[in-house]
Amino acid sequence: MAPRSAEAVDNLNLPNALSLLRLLSAPVLLWAAHQELRGFFLWILGLALITDLLDGHLARRWGQTTELGVKLDSWGDLTTYAVMVAGLIWLWPEIFAGEQWFVYLAIGCYLIPVITSLLKFRELPRYHTWAAKIAALLMAPAYYLLVLWAVAWPFRLVVLFHIWVAIEEAIITLILTRRQHDVPTLFHARETVRRQRRMLKERTERHRQLWGRGRTSADQSLHDTGQGRRR
Repeated sequence: MAPRSAEAVDNLNLPNALSLLRLLSAPVLLWAAHQELRGFFLWILGLALITDLLDGHLARRWGQTTELGVKLDSWGDLTTYAVMVAGLIWLWPEIFAGEQWFVYLAIGCYLIPVITSLLKFRELPRYHTWAAKIAALLMAPAYYLLVLWAVAWPFRLVVLFHIWVAIEEAIITLILTRRQHDVPTLFHARETVRRQRRMLKERTERHRQLWGRGRTSADQSLHDTGQGRRR
């Protein structure tokens, strides 16, 4: 009971609360989009995007990174991007019609690493790569420029950058040998795999040496027993 109680206390922190708040904002945003409340939708979306910037940063700064927090952050990102697409379709259909192929490309770029991770590790990717953070940081102003002033080129550039984000995260998933989160770049993933292989090789070598010593000792014991019987 004690370890579970300690884990429950660790989960009660501000970063996790911010991630949960972003997750809970999704149905509110969907309701606002369905009711065609554009201003309210953009205000709540802005708050959700701010929590996305703060939760991970505060968790690392305060040493409050938890397994629950990482999962809440991943699910919060998924639902936030989903409601952004839904809001674009319901509230600004004319803009969606003009940018639909870029929207479909963005959806595809998001789904590729998600599906890859689900197939291999049975969970959402939780790498929080530097490229993904840059893309998320740029997507917020690009989205607002698109829906408020019909300025499309920043949104298109961010979507094109998402192609690299998707490729990098998919490759990271393919080369990792076990579940991992907070992998900044593909280079870090390769170094992690190399370190794991080196540790496995060293552990195997130690086991082989111990087994060899044990076998030598056993053979020596049998030899000594045989010599004693002859005497």
